[in-house]
Amino acid sequence: QVQLVESGGGLVQAGGSLRLSCAASRNILSINVMGWYRQAPGKQRELVATMTSGGFSNYADSVKGRVTISRDNAKNTVYLQMNSLKPEDTAVYYCAAKIWPSRTFGSWGQGTQVTVSS
Repeated sequence: QVQLVESGGGLVQAGGSLRLSCAASRNILSINVMGWYRQAPGKQRELVATMTSGGFSNYADSVKGRVTISRDNAKNTVYLQMNSLKPEDTAVYYCAAKIWPSRTFGSWGQGTQVTVSS
């Protein structure tokens, strides 16, 4: 398992940018997949972006072209750079980890609130 701590959320105007950080308690290269999820009020949690230990990334269609997932291996930290934010991006954003042999995201952070005002 791994402990994950998110930071970087806040209030931003539409069109603005935020960078979320997720600090892991272990070497992130030992984690098969790191992911960012979000959950808006009254909605189900949805996947935003993932990055494998090999560096391959994937994005939800709703954020493609506006969001970039990256990592700093030396800091065991994964980032989510979000640009051109929209009010519909408002949600609690969670960092998650999928560690072999698990096939699901079994470790979660506490979440960080992102609010985009119109």
